Order: sequence, then structure tokens, then C-alpha cells
Amino acid sequence: MNALLQPLRIGPLHLSNRIAMAPVTRARAGANGVPTALNAHYYRQRASAGLIIAEATNVSPMSAAFEDAPGIHHPDQVAGWKDVASAVHEAGGKLFVQLWHGGRISTYALLDGAAPLSPSGMNDDLGLLQVYGALRNGYYTRIAASPSRAMSVEEIHATVQEFRTAARHAVLAGIDGVEIHAANGYLPQQFLSSHVNRRQDQFGGSIENRARFLRLIIEAVLQEMPAAQVGVRLSPFALYNNAIDADADGPGDSDTRATYAYVAQMLNGYGIGYLHAADTNAWSGNKDMPRILEILRPYFKGVLIANGGLSFEEAEQLVVAGQADMVAFGRQYIANPDLAARIAQGGPFNEPDPFTFYGGDDIGYTDYPALS
Repeated sequence: MNALLQPLRIGPLHLSNRIAMAPVTRARAGANGVPTALNAHYYRQRASAGLIIAEATNVSPMSAAFEDAPGIHHPDQVAGWKDVASAVHEAGGKLFVQLWHGGRISTYALLDGAAPLSPSGMNDDLGLLQVYGALRNGYYTRIAASPSRAMSVEEIHATVQEFRTAARHAVLAGIDGVEIHAANGYLPQQFLSSHVNRRQDQFGGSIENRARFLRLIIEAVLQEMPAAQVGVRLSPFALYNNAIDADADGPGDSDTRATYAYVAQMLNGYGIGYLHAADTNAWSGNKDMPRILEILRPYFKGVLIANGGLSFEEAEQLVVAGQADMVAFGRQYIANPDLAARIAQGGPFNEPDPFTFYGGDDIGYTDYPALS
């Protein structure tokens, strides 16, 4: 695994290897989404990753697809993230936080009685939306999504400013950079999707209009930090949360390909630090990474991170071939805090326990053993 172990530079950041920790929701934040000492310990354990991309983090009280996920919109949350960043930096690591707005992927039960926000109030697929909550008996489970309502133009611009504020908070917390979560069917991808986004104004219809929300977010975040310290996550073919374009499995996948080629070129023009290509369908064994890279790589010249169902051997081959510059691992990092060292020596690898992925305490979180 020589290529994965080589150093890499993203803007001003010198990364010790090309193995990233993917953003993995663990639903273990404290009250009101405040990161805790347990969270800081968890990320410190994994600081030997070339880059840690911390879990999806709410930019707004109106973003809540998973109960007990962290936020970065309140001063107490910023203080918690400051402790996390300090722990990672003391251990020699680099940390980005993933900025997240669930949009229509939520329920009134997590939004203080409010309806979730969405581009156009499409609600004929609520059974496909992945919303999770903590039960009183301590178990964590999927719960029903609520009907969303279409955002006004004023609300769209207000949400853009929430991303900007979140980026400012990341700087105040001493975090190295941010990743805009425009994948997995969450709000920015909802705007990109011709299936979900049925608006007839400047935020719907053409590719340029559907990409406008993401463009405004990027421009707002760039008011707070250099482009080289901003990443964006995309998942063009993700079935998860049903934001896939109407023809994504049809002949030529024309709209999806055109949309994401446009987005990749747009992001390249801003000079952002990296593009994170997520193959969400690989979770179910249907790997799309070749066609994702086929769309993105020709148009994005910066650092490209590949993620989703990749073996270590496949990851090595992608880096050697120049198709990706870095590879992110999620479930492997849940169970192996020192994953880079284990890859370097060829194992052994701990197996993750899926029953402790979400919610709970240190069990299945910080108790996975490191190498002796």
C-alpha cells in the first residue's frame, strides 16, 4: 500500500498520508448538539489519518436528519468543537468538519414542531427518506419523515448565510477546514436534483439554476476561509434519500452526467481544496465509483477523494492510476482507530459492530483496541 502511505498537500495543509477518515454519523453529541469530551477522545484516537473529515454537523436548528448529531450554529457547540480540534491537533492530526443541512430529510419531532424545508415541497416519497431518532429505552432507530414545505427565496438566502456562519464558527474553533455536504440526498443535492427540485424560479429548471444554491453556499463560505480549506462532497448516483435524477438509471444518464460535470467544473473554478466523490450505492454492493470518477475527474483538477465500499487494494489502485488522490474509509475507521498503521502492515483489522453505530456511549465508539 505504498501509494496510500505517501504524503499529500491540500492547500497549506501537509497530510502525512492519503488515508482519510470519512464523515460517519455516530449520534453521540451531548445535549443540544454540543460535542463532548467523549467525542474529542474518539477523534484524537483517529488522528493518524491523513485527514479526518468529522461527521455531518448541523448548520441550523432546521437541519436534523439524525437525533443527537452535533451542530455548529450555537456558541456552546463551537466551544465543544474547539476541544475536539485541540485534541486532534495535539495528536498530530488534521480536521475538517462537514457542514450539513438535512432539508426535507427530517421530521417535525426533531424540529420543534416545524415542517422540514425543501426546494419544492415534494412529499410523495416520504417512505424512502432516512430519518433516525433515539428511543426512550436507549435504542436508536429509523423514524418516519414528515412532509416538507417549499422554501421561499428569502429562506434560501437565509440558509446560505447559515452555512457562512458555520464556516466562521469552524474558524473560531480552530478547525482546519470545512466540507460542504452536497451528497446523500441532503439539501444541496435536493436543489441539484431535477427529480426533487421542481421550482420554476432562479433556483430550479436549468442546471445552472439548480446549481445556484450550492454556488451561493461556496461563495458565502469563501468569505470566511480560503478556498483551499474548503471541500465539497458529491454523490451523483446515490439512491439514498431519493435525490437521484429522474433519468439516472436510464439511457446515458444524460441529466445526471451533465449536472455533475457542470458542478465539478464550477467547483474547479473556485479553486476549492478537494472534491469528495461518495459512492453511496456501494453500501448495497452496487459500485458506481468508475462512472462517478468518469464524470468528475476530467473537470476537477484539484485533490479528489474517493469513498464508498472500496477495498484497500482498490483504493491503492485508484491512487496509483491517478484517478483519485486520496481515499476515505468510514466503517473501517469506526473499528480501527489506527487504521493507517494497520494498512501499512497489512492488518489485522477489527470488525465493526453495526448495532453500536448510532447513539449510546463509549461502547462501540472509543473501546475498539489499537495495535499493541
